[in-house]
Amino acid sequence: MERRTFLRATVVGGASAAFGGSLWHGAAYAAPAQPGTGPYGALGSPDSNGIRLPSGFTSRVVARSGQTVSGTSYSWHSAPDGGACYADGSGWIYVSNSEINPSGGASAVRFSSSGAITGAYRILSGTRQNCAGGKTPWNTWLSCEEVDRGYVYETDPWGVKAAVQRPALGRFKHEAAAADPVRKVIYLTEDETNGRFYRFVPTTWGDLSAGTLQVLVAGTATSGSYTWTTIPDPDGSPTTTRTQVSGSKSFNGGEGCHYADDKVWFTTKGDNRVWQLNLTSGTYELAYDDSLVTSGTAPLTGVDNVTGSSSGDLYVAEDGGNMEICLITPDDVVAPFLRIDGQSSSEITGPAFSPDGTRLYFSSQRGTTGSSSGGITYEVAGPFRQ
Repeated sequence: MERRTFLRATVVGGASAAFGGSLWHGAAYAAPAQPGTGPYGALGSPDSNGIRLPSGFTSRVVARSGQTVSGTSYSWHSAPDGGACYADGSGWIYVSNSEINPSGGASAVRFSSSGAITGAYRILSGTRQNCAGGKTPWNTWLSCEEVDRGYVYETDPWGVKAAVQRPALGRFKHEAAAADPVRKVIYLTEDETNGRFYRFVPTTWGDLSAGTLQVLVAGTATSGSYTWTTIPDPDGSPTTTRTQVSGSKSFNGGEGCHYADDKVWFTTKGDNRVWQLNLTSGTYELAYDDSLVTSGTAPLTGVDNVTGSSSGDLYVAEDGGNMEICLITPDDVVAPFLRIDGQSSSEITGPAFSPDGTRLYFSSQRGTTGSSSGGITYEVAGPFRQ
């Protein structure tokens, strides 16, 4: 769905916010709050899992760190983070990273067509602090190491093929990846206070063993045009990738990344922003900026992982905040979709939809304990907009 330029926002939940746009960049433009007017209505009381959901939606626990996944002999990993879903015949698979160091890696849960869990297994081992990542059009999972000079690993969600290290995608503190099948590139975020936004151009689309790593070059403003410049040394040593190209644009803590409809969105946690690149026009702008909130409390804080639905809605997970997954709709409404109670020392990670769009998977990385060993992976089912 086409997402129009953000000139104003209707913010649900008792606050008004402004968006950066070609006309309103740098100015706070308040829109009146309209509680309960999001696409799914107001959140209800906490369910048995402590999750507040709109009417018609239900939740269940899929896995808990350190415990065997129901119906399997596999013990779920600690600190579940970025994730994605893959069609598997009439069922599907959800993959999830483990953001611990050492060990890290990634695991998968397999579901039948009815949503019953039929298996769980490891797909990546022996890596470090695997944070987010991204799904490729050829159905592999790119698992990213969030460490200095970290690697991207290409993994098999079915756990049949061995994971492969992909150094051509650069060595830096990787966060998320998003594939663009039109331009045949992979976009990459970097979790540094002066991180950069990259794209990898494979020599052959579908083969990530070789190609060119480029960085976004733009001015210091929050909107404008951009270009791409090749990184001379993707290995990042002795000079870090983010400091190799003069004029490359700095972003404060790159996090989630999502591609759809000739646009790519990514989040920056240091300034609590959601950015949009219009890949057709070659321009960028803010899709959300909590510093432009004019009254009350910002509806979306601690921006982190991001995904999208077939309706064009963006789902942004909070790292902290008040433990919500918030919506940014194509008609500029910002609203909480769900909230987890009693887990304020955690963060929400890994949002991803089942192939049919009726189930949303995500994790609370540290659960109720505040420890990486307390992670909980959930499923929410209901009448999602299609």
